[in-house]
Amino acid sequence: MLPQRCPVCGEPADPERFFCESCAHRLPGIRVAVCSRCLSEERAPDGCARHPGDRVHVAFEYDERMALLVHAIKFGARPGLARVFVNTMADALPARWRRPALVTAVPLHPTRRRERGYDQAAAIGDALADALGAPFVAGVLERRRDTRAQTSLGPGARRANVRGAFRVTRAAWVRGRSVLVVDDVLTTGATLAECLGTLRAAGARTAGAVLAWAQ
Repeated sequence: MLPQRCPVCGEPADPERFFCESCAHRLPGIRVAVCSRCLSEERAPDGCARHPGDRVHVAFEYDERMALLVHAIKFGARPGLARVFVNTMADALPARWRRPALVTAVPLHPTRRRERGYDQAAAIGDALADALGAPFVAGVLERRRDTRAQTSLGPGARRANVRGAFRVTRAAWVRGRSVLVVDDVLTTGATLAECLGTLRAAGARTAGAVLAWAQ
């Protein structure tokens, strides 16, 4: 009911775009590829050629501006904002990943989804799939158990926390196909690495895409 104000500068903003034009143009786009496995093991995550299936393509650096956007998408009941920024995510992908066989997302545990009312990673993944002209399939991965927050854990504990936490629901959907896995923010890398590894074990070719990287 109230006019939308840019959360950065306070100037009037289009409610569908969240930021004013000036602040939107100054968002920290980085468009890099990061190895989620190396990141989870606290090795240099850029320039890795050993784990191509663990590569995650990043659109933005996670700073205080992107934190406001992610919070609005994740907790502010505004998942539709994801559609404004997915073109930058698409541009961050290499040519061979701009038309994957299917797009899916890191799934929330059902308890958290009920609490929130929606899955923010799925909202971003669905919007990105539309931008790429690829199908979005939400049920490819299932979270078998809830997990602790990763940020307070050490590298070994992070990997243990998510080990075996996901399963592929229908191996026939992914076997021999290219699957792009989407999440909102890349932090420790362990969750995405586990999702990508689970899909590869089922025969998929994998890559990840995230809105932002919290370095």
